[in-house]
Amino acid sequence: MCTYQTERVSVTGSGKGATGWFSLSDATVYFDHPVHAMAEHTLNIDFINPGRGPSARVAVELTAASARALAAAIETALASVPAGLVS
Repeated sequence: MCTYQTERVSVTGSGKGATGWFSLSDATVYFDHPVHAMAEHTLNIDFINPGRGPSARVAVELTAASARALAAAIETALASVPAGLVS
């Protein structure tokens, strides 16, 4: 079932697309039918820089289990960073 719930967040970072690296300014997260992944529904994340046009996009489609594992891994990695390195 699609929720049509979309979360948007401003991000600072870089992504690599077909034409090389570009800066990222936004991310969109939603649960829906995937375009490519072999699953009925996936958590989809689009990292984009709208100012650079449609080619400045990195898309990810993850199963719910993979998305939760990734979120936990991100939290674990950030928690292990020495004080003062993460603002």
